[in-house]
Amino acid sequence: MRVLRSFTLLLVLFAPAAFADGTYQVEMILFRQNGEPAANNQPAPENWAAGAQALAADNQSPTALDTLVGKLESSDAYKVLLHRAWQQDLSATASKVAISSGQEQFGHFPIEGTVSLGLARFTDIDANFWVNQLDEHGVLVSSERLRQATRVRNGELTYIDNASLAMLIKVSPIQAPR
Repeated sequence: MRVLRSFTLLLVLFAPAAFADGTYQVEMILFRQNGEPAANNQPAPENWAAGAQALAADNQSPTALDTLVGKLESSDAYKVLLHRAWQQDLSATASKVAISSGQEQFGHFPIEGTVSLGLARFTDIDANFWVNQLDEHGVLVSSERLRQATRVRNGELTYIDNASLAMLIKVSPIQAPR
């Protein structure tokens, strides 16, 4: 009987981590809320992608939230800056992906940032993006920043607001958890 209780306790302790691992579809939309004052006080750092794995082309997936993007783009209140979807293996240990858009100049892109995802019962999201203004020589002049950390349920579309910039993100399992 004592062995059975010990075994049950071990299952309870290790099962959440074992069942959380799996491959997930991540889709994000970064957009500007027109009419909101831009927060240009913090330029993007030189090491903006430190510790992050670049989003490889073979990990990118077709986007599914195109109808929503169309609604945002047809409104005068919003401007879509970035729309990406990818597959990523998630576990309790957070993994960070670097995402960029536009032509790189002196280590910076017009849009650059990282998304860190960790998985347990819920998904922990840590988004850190910069929308940069580069001069005609490619030198970073100013940046708007979205920095937000949140915990969400898997499969739900989540709105992240940060002054003039905002993000919609959805993290959904695409295969049964291991």
